[in-house]
Order: sequence, then structure tokens, then C-alpha cells
Amino acid sequence: MTAKPTVVWTEIPVTDLAKAQQFYETVFGFKMAMDDTGPNPIVNFDADLDGIGGHLYPGEPASGNGPTIHLATPDKLEAAMERCTKAGGKMISPIVAIPPGRFAYATDPDGNSIGLFEPA
Repeated sequence: MTAKPTVVWTEIPVTDLAKAQQFYETVFGFKMAMDDTGPNPIVNFDADLDGIGGHLYPGEPASGNGPTIHLATPDKLEAAMERCTKAGGKMISPIVAIPPGRFAYATDPDGNSIGLFEPA
């Protein structure tokens, strides 16, 4: 049997949950939700805490050497890139076109590597 790779969850370490939540909501346009029912508080990417996708958690960012998580933009890539910079992130690449869409690499305010992705 050959399984198809499927990403089911992502976790991004941040130093300030509230600040990181504001950044990701501003750049990607989704409503996030705080969940403090576990051993550590998290901010879920989706306000529906039963949804899948990922979350932010209090932790030590990877200092540019960790994985890159690509998140879909709600509109044009250029608009998301501008929001990213204004919200405290840093764009680190030009736009790259690939068959499924376009993306650009950035870092969030904690230095985590992220991709801003506009589907075709």
C-alpha cells in the first residue's frame, strides 16, 4: 500500500500569542480562536476549535532554520505581501509562479518562515 502524503496539522512557535494572532489574522484574513483548555494556551488558525489546520503556541521560534508553512491568502498575493510588511513581518523573496498558483516567502514577527500562497 502506498499512502499519499497529507499534512493534517501545523504548529508555529511564537513569543507573544496575542501579537502573533493579530499578525496572522491581519495577513491571512481568518478569525482565530484562543484555546486554553490544554497544558499550554494555543491560538487555533480557525475559530472553529474542531477544525484542522494548525495553531500558534508559546515557544522558541526556529530562527530561520525551521520548516516553512504556506498559507493561502484571501485575495491577491501583492495585497497580502503589503499587509505582511505593515503588520511587522518581512518579505524575503520575490513572487514565484508555479502551476498551482503563486507564492512568496516571508518571516513573521518572530522570524518563523512562512509562505504567502495565492491559488491559481
